[in-house]
Amino acid sequence: MSRRILQPGEIEALDNTTFPRVLPPQIGSLFVERAARLRQLAAGNPIADYLEFAAHIVSAQHAAAKALPAPEVDRSAMERAQAHGMPLFPAAEQLETGLLDWQPVLEHILDTLGSHTSGLPAALQPLLTELRQLPGEERDTIARQLLNKDLAARYIGMAPFVMAALQVRLTQRAATLREADMPQMQPATVCPVCASEPVASTIRIGGQASGHRYLHCGGCGTDWHMVRVKCSHCESTKGVHYQIIEGVKDVVTAETCDECGTYRKIVNQEKDPLAEPLADDLASLMLDLLMSETPFQRASANPLLYVAVAVAEEQDATAGTDDGLIDPFPSH
Repeated sequence: MSRRILQPGEIEALDNTTFPRVLPPQIGSLFVERAARLRQLAAGNPIADYLEFAAHIVSAQHAAAKALPAPEVDRSAMERAQAHGMPLFPAAEQLETGLLDWQPVLEHILDTLGSHTSGLPAALQPLLTELRQLPGEERDTIARQLLNKDLAARYIGMAPFVMAALQVRLTQRAATLREADMPQMQPATVCPVCASEPVASTIRIGGQASGHRYLHCGGCGTDWHMVRVKCSHCESTKGVHYQIIEGVKDVVTAETCDECGTYRKIVNQEKDPLAEPLADDLASLMLDLLMSETPFQRASANPLLYVAVAVAEEQDATAGTDDGLIDPFPSH
């Protein structure tokens, strides 16, 4: 019997017939599991306070998603996007046309975090008050700048709360979709639902998806398949390598690409079944620090890095310095 080696494109075409091409988010469990993972990863972590703070925000996201109805889906817009192989509901476009309706979510999150039982550091409560008092037009400005990766410095402290509200709305909509709704995207490096970049990729366990790599959207939480032999940023199959921290359990690996000079992390659930892409990416900032000493630039940011910015900003205000701020959108 003759044999031949399948090329990457052929592998991908074969894979699409045997396991899910796209996995919509599970709105009932996504934020619960993410918050639990953040708290688990905080134990013994050098950035434990930061991870606990992020967990409070994610828990508030779950409460908002549970309390507020999901936005309606425009089926005609979906059909147009599907016909042209375009993302179904691009986040920036939805915001500009007023179809995102994200501010009620923000109000709910602010109410939750403003309670004395939220666990939010008292020093950050004035930020909630300031954000609550901003006119809707200015809040939209912050959201627009976040989605366009061009955030003014005066809004950095408010960014984690605004981004949290946007994520809830995007995730609620994505959770109403089926795999059959998702267009075949080219390039396959942005989310087929909201057009956001992947925050990381995951080697999945369980069901037909087990053992396969999925990119995880940093906006709406959708997962979509990409074969491991490809760079998740430029789709090159050349010069892809993997970096880990020696002596540390290799649940999180940095995938580097010689062709585009970027890296993005892979979170391996085969190494830890509780691994969650956004949380584990966030908790492995030490790997990012080590990668900063290499020529490779991070391909896309973690939305919850704004939490780190807010915490650092508050600490620096107390200390009277602006050192230590984290750039949420490294150049690439």
